[in-house]
Amino acid sequence: MTYSAALPQTARAVRFDRYGTRDVLQVREVPMPRPSASEVLVEVRAAGINPGEVIIRSGGLHDRYPATFPSGEGTDLAGVVVATGSDVTRFDIGDAVLGYSWARSSHASHVVVPEYQLIAKPEQLAWEVAGALDVAGTTAVAAVRAIAAHPGEVIAVSGASGGVGTLVTQLLVRQGALVLGIASTASAERLSAHGAAPVPYGPDLADRLLAAGGGNVDAFIDLYGPEYLHLAIDLGITPDRIDTVVYSDAAVALGIRMAGAASLPDQEIPEVLQALADLLAAGELELPIAATFPLERVIDAFEQLEHGHTPGKIVLIPHQKN
Repeated sequence: MTYSAALPQTARAVRFDRYGTRDVLQVREVPMPRPSASEVLVEVRAAGINPGEVIIRSGGLHDRYPATFPSGEGTDLAGVVVATGSDVTRFDIGDAVLGYSWARSSHASHVVVPEYQLIAKPEQLAWEVAGALDVAGTTAVAAVRAIAAHPGEVIAVSGASGGVGTLVTQLLVRQGALVLGIASTASAERLSAHGAAPVPYGPDLADRLLAAGGGNVDAFIDLYGPEYLHLAIDLGITPDRIDTVVYSDAAVALGIRMAGAASLPDQEIPEVLQALADLLAAGELELPIAATFPLERVIDAFEQLEHGHTPGKIVLIPHQKN
């Protein structure tokens, strides 16, 4: 095992002892994690927060993803390698990396991650973007694959101005689709800049979508909630061309796809992350960052996320001062 000489004895990490609102979150001093033979210890420079973490922390996914208390949280991460296990061959002390943790542990100053869950961070890629990429990026790729878009097709996307929606929109445009981006009027300019046709939500949305799509919508990606699934069916779209990333009884009843980040095979995720990271570093994709918060303000970060309609990702910067 190889360690950085300046490694402290403790780390700071978000913990919660029971299910509840964001007020159950605390930042605590914990023993410094130690990597096993195949793991890497990363000093976290940025870690995105995601809506799924709200549902897990509230107990809404207890049957599928039960928590063990005290529980950590967080999947997305980017940082610098400060220790490596004896079997690690791809990374050395000081390497900049990005990736993910399946152990709900990235909302921390330091995190242990299996080597295969990390890739090298492109030098040109900003820390906050790298640290917010995994969940949004893999969810966007899975959703786009699920509806199998073809050049020239008209694809409606609800929640198009959020972190996942922004990537979905850009990926579809790169495939030659006409994207109808459903969002607030305040997001219209951003959607247009990414090549989408902005369509404001609200009454008579179906009529506006059909008008913007020349009388037709071929497929629908829902990134907001089940009310849009009925809208998609009403537009005449078959369930196999509808995908939602929000689990609901309506989706099950209607036979609609629910392809999100978890639908990608583990062995494929690093390849997907590398492709997205390279496009972002080259300026060919954008993942907007709506706000950053120090780790100690994790409650404030989730308050902004839970308020909704956030134009991009919210990211924790563990070493940022209050």
